[in-house]
Amino acid sequence: MLKQWYLLVTVVVCSACVSHSTPSEAQQENTLERYLDMPAYQQAQAIASGEITSAALVKGYLSRIEKLDNQVNSVLALNPNVLNEAQAVDRQVANKQALGPLAGIPVLLKDNIESDEMPTTAGSMALLNNNTGRNAPIVAKLKAAGAIVLGKTNLSEWANFRSESSISGWSAVGGLTRNPHILARSACGSSSGSGAAMSLRLASLAVGTETNGSIICPASINGVVGFKPTVGLLSRTHIVPISFSQDTAGPMTANVHDAWLMTAIMAGVDEEDNATKDAQSHIPTLPSSSMLATDLKGKRIGVVRYRQGDNPHVLAVYEKALAQLKASGATLVDISDFSQPDSFWADSYNVLLSEFHHSINDYLAGSPAELPARNLDELIAFNNKTERELSLFDQDIFEKSLASATIESDEYKKALSLIEDTAGKNGIDALMAKHNVEVLVAPSNSPSFLIDGVYGDHSPVGFIGIGYLAAIAGYPHLTVPAGQVKDLPVGISFIGGKWQDEEVLEVGRIFEAKHGFYIKPGLLPTRFDNPKFKGIEKGLNAAL
Repeated sequence: MLKQWYLLVTVVVCSACVSHSTPSEAQQENTLERYLDMPAYQQAQAIASGEITSAALVKGYLSRIEKLDNQVNSVLALNPNVLNEAQAVDRQVANKQALGPLAGIPVLLKDNIESDEMPTTAGSMALLNNNTGRNAPIVAKLKAAGAIVLGKTNLSEWANFRSESSISGWSAVGGLTRNPHILARSACGSSSGSGAAMSLRLASLAVGTETNGSIICPASINGVVGFKPTVGLLSRTHIVPISFSQDTAGPMTANVHDAWLMTAIMAGVDEEDNATKDAQSHIPTLPSSSMLATDLKGKRIGVVRYRQGDNPHVLAVYEKALAQLKASGATLVDISDFSQPDSFWADSYNVLLSEFHHSINDYLAGSPAELPARNLDELIAFNNKTERELSLFDQDIFEKSLASATIESDEYKKALSLIEDTAGKNGIDALMAKHNVEVLVAPSNSPSFLIDGVYGDHSPVGFIGIGYLAAIAGYPHLTVPAGQVKDLPVGISFIGGKWQDEEVLEVGRIFEAKHGFYIKPGLLPTRFDNPKFKGIEKGLNAAL
């Protein structure tokens, strides 16, 4: 398989770690497992104090990847220098040098984010050799804070913007990423690999990207925290683009504190990205345990009812989460209706088509690597002659984008104005002002749908929540695990207005601390493989 060729062979360093264990070695392995599951900010404290080495942490995650990821396929490539970089941090600790807040912490990057250790493919064969030698500014900031790039995660190819019949989690380079809770179900797109990897805790931290739902969906469906910040808080330079009005990177983590910490570190002005010109005055404060408020007294939260769906199991999780918010002191205000122009969905799609054509041409033309395509027209031609690319679904989105209105056209400008006004000032802003609330809460998504290689992505109970409004407006959106439905995680969303990132993170962290929900991935082939059903079958067989 292509992935087996592309996946670097660094994992072999760990194979000896798990064989011929003596009791003392087994004891050490159990201790390491405890550290692997710690929040990243606590891991960083343990490295700085000498309780554990960065190299041990890296080896532990490499061993976990080797052991578990063959079933899920979330990690696309590993950094060949990762152990050397970890050992360099350990030498800094031994020499009592100053350390950054993420010193020695292994991070996985979605493979549309450039890092100088390895190619950035966006899952496409056309970018297989896209080794730019560049770090995206957000990656440079993580490294400056001491983090180590462990590797790259698989993704829905081209961030799920190639075909209307695409299959979330599949790329020509990496193959299919599966949901680690039930392997027959979707890990959701397009940051599927980052969400699945964090669910299995194959690294301390992960980074995803979102245009519309691509952080929130895989985070909620895989049972982890995902944060889509205000567009413009984080640089988008050297990230394979879709939309300059909606794209942003964001953290995907095991807890809200880590997501807050990552956001604060990655945020800031980038002179090459005009959207970040006001970022400096809105960078969240670095979180600390002393900042954790004990309750939500005085906080008014708008409860979105009109997009909550009608799945009774999801609604039960939602109501339990709302009860927790109320018990924590929040005042809840129901919001039951919202209307949008008839052309909203068509206009939002057309905006993405126009912006993608412009943005991908710029990216392909500007890559310093040797590529077989330098614009969208050439990329379509490359795919047409590459059998693997079109083996499961077509490229009709690419073709529509090629024929779309230019970003200089009145057609594009009118559509952009309509959707941004609908989602922003006439949407989230208006709802919050009308109901006098500071944050909105809604279900993040329905439970994961079945992977379907014939019909592509489809949810039998529909897609719920108002993440699309936050995405199009460019406003902050946090999903936190809230419960489970039939062995699958369900998340709850907190959404605020522009630059309310810290407030959204604060509400989410308090909810998480009070609610305390966690679901461990079962790696079940299907739901029928749940051990409790096996027990019933055995009992029935004995009775018969």
